[in-house]
Amino acid sequence: MKFNINIPDGANLLIHALQDNGYSAYVVGGCVRDSILGREPHDWDICTSATPEQMLEVFKDRRVIETGLQHGTITVVVDKIPYEITTYRIDGDYSDNRRPDSVTFTDNLIEDLKRRDFTINAIAYNDAQGLVDPFHGIEDIECGKIQCVGSAKERFNEDALRILRAIRFASQLEFSIEPETDWQIHQLYKNLENISVERINGEFCKIASFDNFCVELLLYKDVFSLFIPELKGMIDFPQNNPWHIYNVFDHTIHAVAECGSKDLITRLAVLFHDFGKPHSYQDGEDGIRHFKGHAKVSADMTDSIMKRLRFDNDTRNKVVELVQYHDATFSVGKKYVKKWLNKIGEKQFRRLIKLKEADNKAQNLERSNERIGELHEIESLIDEVLKEQECFSLKDLAVKGEDLINIGYKPGRALGAALRGLLDCVIAEEVENNKVELLKLASKWLPR
Repeated sequence: MKFNINIPDGANLLIHALQDNGYSAYVVGGCVRDSILGREPHDWDICTSATPEQMLEVFKDRRVIETGLQHGTITVVVDKIPYEITTYRIDGDYSDNRRPDSVTFTDNLIEDLKRRDFTINAIAYNDAQGLVDPFHGIEDIECGKIQCVGSAKERFNEDALRILRAIRFASQLEFSIEPETDWQIHQLYKNLENISVERINGEFCKIASFDNFCVELLLYKDVFSLFIPELKGMIDFPQNNPWHIYNVFDHTIHAVAECGSKDLITRLAVLFHDFGKPHSYQDGEDGIRHFKGHAKVSADMTDSIMKRLRFDNDTRNKVVELVQYHDATFSVGKKYVKKWLNKIGEKQFRRLIKLKEADNKAQNLERSNERIGELHEIESLIDEVLKEQECFSLKDLAVKGEDLINIGYKPGRALGAALRGLLDCVIAEEVENNKVELLKLASKWLPR
């Protein structure tokens, strides 16, 4: 396997400074893994035989942030770039499935690599010694395999968040999880109950942002159901509807697979859009199952789920809005496009189209292909409206409040209602966005 590991100058400078003072030092973990995979590393972490006190002495003339001295970590800034450096260590017992009860520093690199989560993250490198790979991480990278260092049961009992990290790496790298690691995930996932919601949310959002999310959602629905128990009601729930060929859960899996957007808000909306169906169905006398009002129920459930998972308000509100409108009927035409642009804005409207497209692609394509074509037409119309700078909001309107005051309106509700009425008429193409024409219309609405 051919690869290049190009350590940045700043990281190399720190490694050489430690080596010049008699300590060993390597870049380690994700930066080595990503370099081997030909990916651009985000961070370059360094491990060393130097203790925190020794590091502080070596870097006394540099800007140092004492990130976590008790765990052997400092951050050194070089050319405004922070590099985290950690002493080789041996972790004690993990009594809470979250963090070690104690940490012992060591000068043995192998002991440090032994405590890490997965073999692909237990590789160290420097330019002098080359690669140090005692647990065959490169072999697992070549095979596309996620495997724990040593005993999977021990690694997951130490820190249950590693369960979600395994799923995240599988999704991110499109790797498979080796059988023993996979087995222990299904046996020990309930240990995630000991992990904070914030940490779970962080890993979940990363998993959801990758294309392979649909695969992991299918394979590890028991894990996801632990913190999103609403998923359970969707599994094997039949739709009995000519528009659908899958049950609710399988439809959701296919919709997530069809989501072409990398945007997390869009992807979360695709995941949550039909959560309300098992709670809002009506079986007709003709044997067809209907889901009238399911979008509102799904939106309410999404709001509750995202509050529970501690999503920020902006993300939650945007996802809930998309779920609420996902079943709305779209008409092709500029005036309809402008109504939606006015209602939710360009970015949300484009997200809503991506959501509806994924939803329709996961249905009976013989029936939904026409809808998908209409969505593409609507996307083109959005581009036209924006390119031609057509009016769809009050800021684009050719008259302002002061113009209406000049013809007899008084500040207050009547003036605001008149502006909104004029905008509605422009959007509906009942009047041109022309100051003279708009004032003529507004004058007719003046109270006598």
